[in-house]
Amino acid sequence: MTIPVGTVGGVDPLAQFRLDGKVAVVTGASAGLGARFARVLDAAGARVVLVARRRARLEALAEQLSDPRVVACDLSRREELDRPVAEALSTYGRIDVLVNNAGLSDPGPALEEPPERFAEVLDVNLTAPFVLAQHAARDMLARGEGGSIVNVASMLGIVGLGRIPQAGYAASKGGLVNLTRELAAQWSRQGVRVNALAPGWFESEMTSDLFEGDAGRAFIRRGAPMGRPGQAHELDGALLFLAGEASSYVTGQVIAVDGGWTAV
Repeated sequence: MTIPVGTVGGVDPLAQFRLDGKVAVVTGASAGLGARFARVLDAAGARVVLVARRRARLEALAEQLSDPRVVACDLSRREELDRPVAEALSTYGRIDVLVNNAGLSDPGPALEEPPERFAEVLDVNLTAPFVLAQHAARDMLARGEGGSIVNVASMLGIVGLGRIPQAGYAASKGGLVNLTRELAAQWSRQGVRVNALAPGWFESEMTSDLFEGDAGRAFIRRGAPMGRPGQAHELDGALLFLAGEASSYVTGQVIAVDGGWTAV
């Protein structure tokens, strides 16, 4: 038997990061990391369903992709949570990858935070990913082909911060980390893998205030062992690893891409 050039034991290592023929749903795709994730998945061969509230931004992004679907909806409204997966199924007939990226933050002291705001943050950051994962897993399990769910948590779901107080955000991301483990424990035997990314400090709409001044950048340099914030492309590899066959024996895990912040 002749083993093709570029393979190891008959397996092409780089092909395991490809998503050709797959359908991926990305929430929070109108800006920042979500828009980047959508471009990366598209570049790897996936057909991408773009989900966010701001339709104009989604349509502008869709013009840069090969075969996208735009779904403008508000994930804080529970009656709209069935739409992303439903539209993926009606358009492409399947869903293979779900990236739960949409999120809210609630900067401010815990003593002053209204319970209503705390609950709103949990609705978007924790309840919505759970419901979307339910819908996606039902299709993945029914087809018997499995799939990958990638929850975008945060290093603040692993450690506390205090310096930039946001109790609802920290609670929601901590909940998302353990939700990831629980869903993996329930579904992985049937081929649905569930993992999480935990980014550190990356520049985005949510972190714009921190990056605007020298004090914020100095705070990041002091706290991260690598001495700098992350660059947008530094999440690409981890995303593709978790989304595709490269991580076929990985489930229930949290990958911190944080410059070492949670290591010290």
